[in-house]
Formats: sequence, C-alpha cells, structure tokens
Amino acid sequence: MQPLMTIGHSFHETGKVGMPAKTVFPPLMIFTTAIVLGLLLALAVHIVAVRLGLDLGGIWTSGPDGLMPASAAAAWWLVATVGFVSSYVTTSIMSGAASGRIPPRIRQLFVVAVVIILAAAGPAASGGGANRSTASAVIAGLAALSLGAVMAFCGAWFALRTKRGSREFRRDGT
Repeated sequence: MQPLMTIGHSFHETGKVGMPAKTVFPPLMIFTTAIVLGLLLALAVHIVAVRLGLDLGGIWTSGPDGLMPASAAAAWWLVATVGFVSSYVTTSIMSGAASGRIPPRIRQLFVVAVVIILAAAGPAASGGGANRSTASAVIAGLAALSLGAVMAFCGAWFALRTKRGSREFRRDGT
C-alpha cells in the first residue's frame, strides 16, 4: 500500500495497480464540518426545547419548594448529547462515505434528519418563548452555544481519535 499523497486539498489512496483511487477527506475538513454541524444541531434543539418547555435558563431559577426544575437539567443534557452525538456521527459518516463503507440510504437518512431538525428550529425561534427576561434568554442562548460547541468539539475529537488507527488516517501507509 502506498502512502497517502496530497493533491490539492484532498487525499487519494491508491490500491493495487489498475484499481481506481478512492478519495478520503482530510481530517481537518472532517473535524471542522463535524463541529459546525454539531453546534448548529445543538442550537436548533435548544430553540425547539424552549418552545416545548425545556429551558436551559431554568437552572438559575428555583421552584416553589426551592429546588431546580428537572426540565432545566433535561435541557442541559439534551443540548450536550445532541452536540456530541451529531458531531461523532458526522465524523464517522464523512470518513466512511468517500470510501464507500456507508450505504447511500444511511447518508440520505442522516441528511433528511438534519434538515428536519434545522427546519423545525425556524418557526420555533420566531414564536414567543417562555415568559422570561431578555437578559436571561441571551444568557441561556450563549450557554447553549458554548455547551454545544464544547460537546461538538469533543464528539468530533473522540471520533477522529478512534478512527486514527484506521487505514484512511494513517500517514505512514501501513
């Protein structure tokens, strides 16, 4: 097996003589795309969750009995999980899609799911949310942005590190 050769911005791996070269996305492109998509989906889920009553800002308020609402904790976990899982899945799909290991139906299903989630966030963002101050909504939005970014980074990093041992990410060609 020959080592990976850089041609422009993409990598090509050649197999045996007469075999067509298969394209492998560069790890930086996979990493960046996964973080951006994970962040967008985490923000979209935060917007939809606020409309459903799961508000991140509820962590700073207490109920009548002095306890934090469980919906606030569920909102934090939901945003973190979506950011991590979506970036992990994006990394896995992008690293396997070019080599033909991921069936086209699964890729299409993932794209449809992403479009539906992002499309649902638009109408949810335009409507009125929970009765709270603008400052609280901005702080909760920034917290969702930060949490989504950190978890998307962690998901993409973890996926790339586990894929690092696979053939498409080896630089020595072994």
